[in-house]
Amino acid sequence: MASDKRFDTRLWLPTSVKDMEILGWDYLDVIIFSGDAYVDHPSFGASVIGRTLQAAGYRVAVVPQPNWRDDLRDFKKLGAPRLFFGVSAGAMDSMVNHYTAARRKRSDDAYTPDGRHGMRPDYPTIVYSEILRKLYPDTPIIAGGIEASLRRVSHYDYWQDRLRPSILMDAPVDMISYGMGEQTMLEIASRLKAGESIIEMTDIAQTAYVTYRDDMPESSDSENILLASYEECLKNKKAQAANFKHVEQQSNRMHGATIWQPHGDKVVKINPMRPPMSTDEIDASFDLPYTRLPHPRYKGKTIPAWEMIKHSVNLHRGCFGGCAFCTISAHQGKFIASRSKESILREVRKVVEMHDFKGYLSDLGGPSANMYRMGGKDVSICEKCMRPSCLHPKPCHNLNTDHKPLLDIYHAVDAVPGVKKSFIGSGVRYDLSMHRTGNDKVDRINRQYNEELIEKHVSGRLKVAPEHTSDHVLNIMRKPSFSQFYEFKKIFDRVNRDCSLKQQLIPYFISSHPGCHEVDMAELASETKELNMHLEQVQDFTPTPMTVATEIYYTGYHPYTGEKIYCAIRPEEKLAQRKYFFWYDATYRPDIIKSLHKLHRPDIIRKLYPAYRDPGQGPAGYKNRRKR
Repeated sequence: MASDKRFDTRLWLPTSVKDMEILGWDYLDVIIFSGDAYVDHPSFGASVIGRTLQAAGYRVAVVPQPNWRDDLRDFKKLGAPRLFFGVSAGAMDSMVNHYTAARRKRSDDAYTPDGRHGMRPDYPTIVYSEILRKLYPDTPIIAGGIEASLRRVSHYDYWQDRLRPSILMDAPVDMISYGMGEQTMLEIASRLKAGESIIEMTDIAQTAYVTYRDDMPESSDSENILLASYEECLKNKKAQAANFKHVEQQSNRMHGATIWQPHGDKVVKINPMRPPMSTDEIDASFDLPYTRLPHPRYKGKTIPAWEMIKHSVNLHRGCFGGCAFCTISAHQGKFIASRSKESILREVRKVVEMHDFKGYLSDLGGPSANMYRMGGKDVSICEKCMRPSCLHPKPCHNLNTDHKPLLDIYHAVDAVPGVKKSFIGSGVRYDLSMHRTGNDKVDRINRQYNEELIEKHVSGRLKVAPEHTSDHVLNIMRKPSFSQFYEFKKIFDRVNRDCSLKQQLIPYFISSHPGCHEVDMAELASETKELNMHLEQVQDFTPTPMTVATEIYYTGYHPYTGEKIYCAIRPEEKLAQRKYFFWYDATYRPDIIKSLHKLHRPDIIRKLYPAYRDPGQGPAGYKNRRKR
């Protein structure tokens, strides 16, 4: 029965001594400490790594959200594993999880039962590993997850407003497994089991560790890139910007170089990323025996992050969009690893069997919803490429943008018994689906994709991400011109009209992005008002480690051009931009009008507030004001 499955702890990786006893285990090979609640689902990293190691024959336990404040019993209860401890802050960087763009503490945590805040420390990777190192000095510790992965080199920390060294210099771990870690963790486990010492493992792809300067080559070459040291970056922000360009380029190469960054008398060595997983390899990960449910220990509680994705299915990994504010390619790479149709359908059938499934899949998506099975037509060109984006400044001539395989998935999923409708909740790259290739067959299929998407896969509201309306800001963001949004909106409106639908197109926008001035936000307000949009999906730019935008924000320079870029840094500058999202709210109106007068933009005042007249001015209004 489904109810038995939901509460049978034997179906999960153990989280306690009692769970181990039920399984008949008297030892563990690996123990994973996670800042997230334990949800046995392929969207939760600790579960993916745990199940991957389990499938290879290892005994793995998960300790979710251990209490780091008390007598540390959560860190002691399972003892030391035979092979290693795994440490992860969770599915998000802890500081993004804890704080808003205004650096105010959040009141909830989506990855914690009932959304409760305070169940993980700031920087869990550091805190957990320090505790484990003191308790078990001889047991290897491997850090993974977003926090460790994106802090593998010197990085700007927005919440402390300072340049921090590689997290390897702060966290007493032996190694970081960066990016998607299944293959890396299997190799580490296998070599430790064979008797190899962790300090001998200097060649494992997609790992980073600390060694001595004597191990570093004397100069950069085709196989090695020597970054400016952490100390140099502290003195010279341009050196930090230059470092980032190398790191991003190597993260997006199919066959990257080894990266070295000195920190004092030590050096952080970052081995290259692995090639993208094959379909068989990614299928093997998604086909593991996940229950797709929270552990029974959370009975009666709600985990918001799981509620959001429990009836969704991920089709692929990787993203070649290369947006300046996004970290996906730094973690997953730009090359797409797509699942087979059979693997996707197997997971869909599991979702259909869930006790609370009502027939509606919330998302058939990925990092970007419509990149399934896409990549270079000539892979040999991709093997030499270092472009961070295959779409900016325009789609690569070698990029296959055929949406037919994705349409085939949609059709097959909708034919599964029990599925009433499948929705696309992930962000859609309309610049990809609208790109005219010159191939009539592909262009026809892509038009069909847009129409079917709008007609059959929108749950009332379709979310897209133009991000801004200003071309010069969009160019820094690595996003297409806003004119493409107009073109997509025409398609959206036509399909809704032809199919008698009343759906909404919901755009995402960002304020205070590097390169964005207050007047750009005023023009955004004016342009979106003309589209009759009251904006909902908006955010103030938050600098996060390892993005182009963050490097510009911190250094003031574009890493690729060396150009000096304006950034809204002071809180009052950020608020001055953000208010334009809410031009329709009467509480913001006086301040917006005052600001637009200072910007000498009465034309925008007239567009936003046609009925407004300056006190004491007649119909000539602004003309008279200028004369005075």
